[in-house]
This record gives sequence, C-alpha cells and structure tokens, in this order.
Amino acid sequence: MFDINEELKKLPDKPGVYIMHDAPGNIIYVGKAISLKNRVRQYFQKRVRSPKIERMISLIDHFEYIVVDSEVEALVLECNLIKENRPKYNTMLMDDKSYPFIKVTIGEDYPRAFLTHNVKKDGSRYFGPYTDVGAAKNALTLLDNLYGLRPCRQTLEKGVHIKPCLYWDVHKCKAPCAGLVSDEEYAGLVKNVIEFLSGNIAPVKRKLKEEMKEASDNLEFEKAAKLRDLIADVERVGKSQKITASDEGDRDVIGIAVKDDRAVAQVFFIRKGKMTGREHFYLTEAGDETPESLLSTFIKQFYTGNPNIPGVILLQSEPEDKSALEEFLCSLTGYKVTLKVPARGDKEGLVRLASDNAKMVLEKDRERLESEHEGAMDALRELATLLDIEPPRRIESYDISNTSGFESVGSMVVHENGKPKKSDYRKFRIRTVKGPDDYASLAEVLRRRLTHRERIADGDDSFNDFPDLILMDGGRGQVNVALEVMEELGLDIRVCGLVKDDHHRTRGLYCDGVEVPIGLRSAAFMLITRIQDETHRFAIEYHRELRSRAQTRSILDDIPNIGPKRRRALLKAFGSLEALRDADLQTIANVEGMTEAAAQSVYAFFHAED
Repeated sequence: MFDINEELKKLPDKPGVYIMHDAPGNIIYVGKAISLKNRVRQYFQKRVRSPKIERMISLIDHFEYIVVDSEVEALVLECNLIKENRPKYNTMLMDDKSYPFIKVTIGEDYPRAFLTHNVKKDGSRYFGPYTDVGAAKNALTLLDNLYGLRPCRQTLEKGVHIKPCLYWDVHKCKAPCAGLVSDEEYAGLVKNVIEFLSGNIAPVKRKLKEEMKEASDNLEFEKAAKLRDLIADVERVGKSQKITASDEGDRDVIGIAVKDDRAVAQVFFIRKGKMTGREHFYLTEAGDETPESLLSTFIKQFYTGNPNIPGVILLQSEPEDKSALEEFLCSLTGYKVTLKVPARGDKEGLVRLASDNAKMVLEKDRERLESEHEGAMDALRELATLLDIEPPRRIESYDISNTSGFESVGSMVVHENGKPKKSDYRKFRIRTVKGPDDYASLAEVLRRRLTHRERIADGDDSFNDFPDLILMDGGRGQVNVALEVMEELGLDIRVCGLVKDDHHRTRGLYCDGVEVPIGLRSAAFMLITRIQDETHRFAIEYHRELRSRAQTRSILDDIPNIGPKRRRALLKAFGSLEALRDADLQTIANVEGMTEAAAQSVYAFFHAED
C-alpha cells in the first residue's frame, strides 16, 4: 500500500523529475524540480489553488521520482516524459504539425534536394521549416529548372557509370550517373543550390540576366524567353520572403496570448533577415499558467526534435528557468542559443507583432468556437425534442464493415456537445463471429465497449464515460440487438437507429418501435448526417486497412527467401505493394535484414515480365 505521507518524508533535496499517477496507474502529471523535497510536498499542503490543480491532486494515488545531477538534466527528462506520455494535466502543445524541410544530401557522392518531414542527424543540410508547402514545392521546381540535381533515389558511386534515365531526356537532371557532367561541375551546382536555399538569390538573377542578354544577342529568342520566365520565378520566390530586420541574422520570434483556459503561441521564422514563414500553435490546460510558464513549456516542446534552431530567440517576456532553457537548447544544437527580451527598436516591434497576432488568432478562434458551439447546441436541442429527452451530452454511434465476413471490424465514433471527440474513437476487430453476421458483430462490439474490456487493454479511462444516446447504423434489427445487450448488462441507455433513404435523400431515427422523420433543413438533420457519414468512414477505412495488410502478406508469402521477419521489414520500409514494386534492386537490398539473394527474389517477383 502506497502511503503518501511516508513517501513525502523520503524525498531527497536534489534536482529531479516527479511523476504523478492516478489509481489505475495512468500518468496524469510530470514536473521537474530543483529540489524534489520542496516541490512535491507543495501539492499536499493546504493552500488556495486553482480548480485545475485541485482536480489533479484529488486524483493522485501515488507518485514516483527520478533524481538527476542538474536542473538541465531534469528539464530534458521532463520534456521527454511529457512527449512520450502526454499527461492529462500538463500543458500540451496541441498542434503536432510536421512542416516540411528541403533536404540536400551533401553526404552522398552526387547529392539530391527534396522535401522531407523526417529530419535526422545524418550530415545532410536541412532548410526550413516551410509553413507554406506550396512555396517549398515551387522552390524545388525552380531549382530543378536551374541546376538539374538528380531526383532519383539510386545509390550512385563516382566512376561507376550507367545509362541515363528519362529525367535526363526531359532536361530535369544533369545525369552524373552517366558521367555527362564532371564531378567538379556537379559540386558547383550543389553549392549554388545551398546558396539559393540560404536566401542568396542575387547571384542567380545576375547570371540568368547575363545568359538572357547573350541569347537575345545571338537571336535565340526562345531560349531568351525561357530565361526571362526563370528570372520571374526567382523574383517571385524572393518577394515571398518579407524583409523583417535591418541585419541578416537567423532568429525565431515568439509571442503568447492567453484567454481563460486557452493559449496561442505565434512564431515568426526569420532566416538571413527574411521572414520565411509564420505559424500559430494552441496549448491546452493553459488557464492556470502564467505567460512566463507557458513560454517555458512551449519552448521545450516546440524545439525538442527540431533541427533548425536559430542562435537567437526573441520573446515578449523572460521565461521560467531562462538559463536552464538556454543550456537545454545548446545541448540540442551544439552551439549557443540565446533567449532575449528586446526592450526597444525593430526587434521589440517584431515581438509585439507576434504577440498581437497571437491575440487576434485567439479572438477569431473564440468567435468561431462560440458560433460552432451555438450551432451544435441548436442541433442537440432539436434532437432532444424529437426524442423527448434532455439534450444528450455524449453520443456514441456504431457501424460494422466487412467483405462477405472477411476481416470484419466495428467502429465507435463519439460526439460530445455536438462535436466529434476523436480521441475517444475506437476500432474493434471482430473476434468471436465467423462470417457476415452484422447483428452478432454489433453485439460483440457493444459488450466489449460497455464492459470496459478495452479500457483495461488500452490503459485509459475514457470508457468510464457512458453515452447518453447510442446510435446504431441501421433500423429495427440493429436497435433490437443493442437493446438486448443493454438488458443483458443491466444498463438503461437510449438507443436509436440511423435510417437512411438515398432515393428520397431523407434520414430518420428508429426509436421505441417507430421511425421519427427529421426535417431536411433542420440542424438535427445536419448533425445526424455528419455522425452517420463519419461512422461509415471510420469503419470502412479500418476494414480497408486490414484487408490491404492481409492481401499484401499473402502476396509476399509467395516470394522465395521472404519469411515473416523480412516481410514485416519490407512492409515497414515501403508501406504498400506499389511502392515495393517501383523500388530498384539496391533500395530493396538496403532494407534491414535483407540479403542480396532475398532482394533479387523480391525484384524478380515483381519484374518477371521485364
């Protein structure tokens, strides 16, 4: 038995990380402390606290802690544990967006340039992040037209020549694979690409204008026209990057705005004195935090795993643990990173602009949420009137999908206060039913959901929250199955069937033995339509996923030298049969666990006709 008072006496006066658990063992909060002894004890002392902290403390069943050598080590460990466990009561960066970078593979004999979301410490150069994906693609297209770096993924070696491919024929590649460009010239092209991506477009414009004049003097008007268009493209790329500072430093500018329980962080990305992009990020559980605390939380979560950290980050106020944060960022980059709060001048204006933008995003978001909430509540009130019940807070809908009983699956879609709650969606792979028996499959899904079996397996408590209304995809038969399960489990939850008439484009609800029509233009009709379509989509997507896996496995089973381990490795590396079929021999051989003979077997299987 865990005795909290006894455990508090054992806490050391050392830096570390503490981890709060609820009764089922879930991690609900992770924090760091310069002194574990002083910090953890504060949670269990009588004092005035915010409602959020009181709710969290009421759920604490036991805690554990990890002692480290320094405050910076505690910060790093805290950041990793939060990212891995996503505790309910930690302020979290909601927008886990993955913006693309342009990667130049300078470690290869003949480097390439392409878009990627996966940033690694592999010796390559990464440029970005690009919040405007279209602009990044346009930049790559322009680079293809200007320099012709190879786009293929083949492993090339200097001095080993092969036949050039279609990219050379359409003038999109200089064909270093065939020796049609010298190593020195190709290295110069790579250098020009890096200069261009670093923001130095002036040499490119100057060179193109010289070539255009020369082509015009030689009466090569078609070539001159193409060069003119290229110059226009270069200028367009340059204009998309606004000048934001008098110097040419790299920096990020961060502003934070807080309202009630919501917060937004606005980030401006400035590289070589030019704004290359901006983006805002939402933070949850932010109402009880100060702007300084939120800045600290945001910096830790945003820059962990981000390879493009500038040497200077401009902030509206000094974050908590400023020196520890700077040391933490230095450990990520290998160079000094400074957090600054400018007091005057252009830099202060940039920070104020970021903060104002964050406030505008928050205000627009508030208006949108209020409008959406009112619309959702109107729909729930209409639905409640139709069914003669109170407006349902939580609605769960269910559907079954299979192909003649093959890979039968069930879906559970959840709406709370009229809005989808995707974190509570669940997929069910039917275990006990053989063949295409939708009624029996629905009964299995409902029993598993309502007896909490999935909660135990998943380690979460979302299944503790029972619905106020259950919607079945179908009519009398599906509703009767659900009612039988309710009676079996001793539950009293309202159940209705979603009845759809595609010919007359109408929808209704089958409840209590009768069908209740819904007006086509009503808010309730729109809500029911969204719920039914979403339930269909979720079930069908899961069924397709399982069916695709099964088909892929069965095909790979027919290839000599490919056992279960290699089959899993190939599926993980390529994701689909199409990608595996299109891969070259060397790429297949590079997959973990593959030998030359196994790769030959795979390649030969897909290219037998060739």
